[in-house]
Amino acid sequence: MELFIGVLVLLVLIGLSNVLNRFVPFIPVPLIQIALGVAVALLPAGVHLPLNPELFFVLFIAPLLYNDGKRTPRNELWNLRAPILLLALGLVFVTVAVAGHIIHWLIPSIPLPAAFALAAILSPTDAVAVGAMAGRVHLPKSIHRLLEGEALMNDASGLVAFKFAIAATVTGVFSLAEATVSFIVIAVGGLLAGALMSFLLIRLGLWIRRLGMEDVTIHMLLQILTPFVIYLVSEEIGVSGILAVVAGGIIHAIERDRAESVQLKMQVVSASTWSVILFILNGLVFMILGVQIPDVLNTIFVNVSFNNLEVLGYVVLISLLLVLLRFLWIYLFWQGNEWLRRTRSPIGKPRFKEITILSLSGVRGAVTLAGAFSIPYVLQDGSPFPERDLIIFLAAGVILVSLIAASVLLPVLAKKEGRTSDENTPQNSERKAQDIMLNAAIRAVKSEMNDENKAAALTVVSDLSKYIKQAAGQYTADTRKAMQKQETALNLIATRAERKEIEAMMDENALGPEAAFKCDNWLDRKEMMLSNRTNIQLLASLNEVGRMLGQLFTSRDRKQDQPFVLENAELFRKVKLRTSQAAIKAVRAQMNDTNRTAALSVIAKYERVIARLRAWSQDKAEDPFNQEKLELQMIAIQEQRNTVQQLYESGEITRDVAAQLRRYINDVEATVLKNA
Repeated sequence: MELFIGVLVLLVLIGLSNVLNRFVPFIPVPLIQIALGVAVALLPAGVHLPLNPELFFVLFIAPLLYNDGKRTPRNELWNLRAPILLLALGLVFVTVAVAGHIIHWLIPSIPLPAAFALAAILSPTDAVAVGAMAGRVHLPKSIHRLLEGEALMNDASGLVAFKFAIAATVTGVFSLAEATVSFIVIAVGGLLAGALMSFLLIRLGLWIRRLGMEDVTIHMLLQILTPFVIYLVSEEIGVSGILAVVAGGIIHAIERDRAESVQLKMQVVSASTWSVILFILNGLVFMILGVQIPDVLNTIFVNVSFNNLEVLGYVVLISLLLVLLRFLWIYLFWQGNEWLRRTRSPIGKPRFKEITILSLSGVRGAVTLAGAFSIPYVLQDGSPFPERDLIIFLAAGVILVSLIAASVLLPVLAKKEGRTSDENTPQNSERKAQDIMLNAAIRAVKSEMNDENKAAALTVVSDLSKYIKQAAGQYTADTRKAMQKQETALNLIATRAERKEIEAMMDENALGPEAAFKCDNWLDRKEMMLSNRTNIQLLASLNEVGRMLGQLFTSRDRKQDQPFVLENAELFRKVKLRTSQAAIKAVRAQMNDTNRTAALSVIAKYERVIARLRAWSQDKAEDPFNQEKLELQMIAIQEQRNTVQQLYESGEITRDVAAQLRRYINDVEATVLKNA
């Protein structure tokens, strides 16, 4: 019960942290969450959650890295493969070797193998922390992708180096050759195991679907369990679970892109579900980090054998050392690439500002602290592990210093960087994001389209297409006139198709001469009015259909002959259904990229006529069109909200742009509900 209450309190504080961030937007959410975690741990009846490293990795790191692998653009990662590997592998091992010796020289009480272990656990950047920083700072795109790729890969290299350093400390034995071979096996084995298991789990989902089980809930459950299964199985067979879940996420993304046309509904549900899961997990990572800090600090501060100011000085010096090593490594790689000039660097020429941004962006997070807590208490001979509490304290201190330094300095550097190009202005960023979210809404509506709501779906898609043109500044007065001309031309094509269908029905003896003559008369009037560019909306409206029902096949002197009226009403329904379908087919044949919006608008009107006629044939008292349209509009609005949140979390847009887009969505929702 105590554990449940503790988790519940942390969940409440996660929500509170986002509320507080609205009032103090200059403080990033992760720091607010860490501060709240510290505060709740310091209360007399506060929350105290022991950090179990194994449980932490499988419960938090596995799903978060799986999602990162799933959503990170593969082409961009491949283009940046050289700098990513140099940071994820080269920098990690350089940090272990150089920082390990310096830490041992600075603090002689920490043996050299243990100093290597501390340097190893401090070497990997944290993917969760990097994502949190990027969402607030809006880093340049190439730097953002480079940091994401580094964070995906360097956890494995850092943890493997940490494992061997701990083993050397505990046993006093170390073999470089054995460590190298073991690292290759663990890394490559993790990638292969993750890819294979992800592929098999995807095949399992397809097999379940072939059995006729299309329930989204089952497939969503399988997707949620995937990262946990991949991580646990990989660790059990002795390979890297972290690299396995990253590879599994990439394979899932490849399959998702390949099957996009048949799994749109699943993707909508998946995006919504994962957004909630990731929001909670990201928040809990920093909350748990904050909860651990008071106990870590108290262990050192109350120990009389440590000078508090001296220990704090160690934290600052180690933090500066890590930034300096990172700066020099990036500079040497970048400058060496320029000197050799064999290949053009995918992130441009070396500049002090960009190298500084990359250096400060190497924030450490809960992975570092979880690794530090996994240090054993005793050595192989039974003696205490040397300076275990101090190592944990130094790890926690470096985490805080890196987060605070990045939060303070990166916004200044990144803001100045963003102003050097017109493409990074808030206006352009908002327009691009609006285009992305409207296209996402169109995909969501199409995924919900079926035979019953087709008319409403096409109407909503047509409206969203017009909004896209408006957002891009393409829907001007001249554009509206051009679209009206396109609609007029397409309506004329549709009318001629209706006329041909009536002739075909006459040839089939499905329509008598008198009824065909009346239909031709109505189509003549319609063509004349279209040629005169009168109100197209009125011509295709349902009121016209109703008027035709009342007048086309009945006469005043035969109104009392109810069987005749019903018979002719049924004939009209059949005629109008066939002619409308023929019109839609003709318009689709003429549709292209230039007139797509106008064509969808014309098709939507005919689909609405068909929906109304089918509703009448089924003796429905009300036209379901408006209700279906409202439901689809709300689906589109929710998908836009989800997309804005995803763009903000991935660092594609700033907080201000996200807030502006949310206000726009709220205005649209209010208008829709008002007109419902």
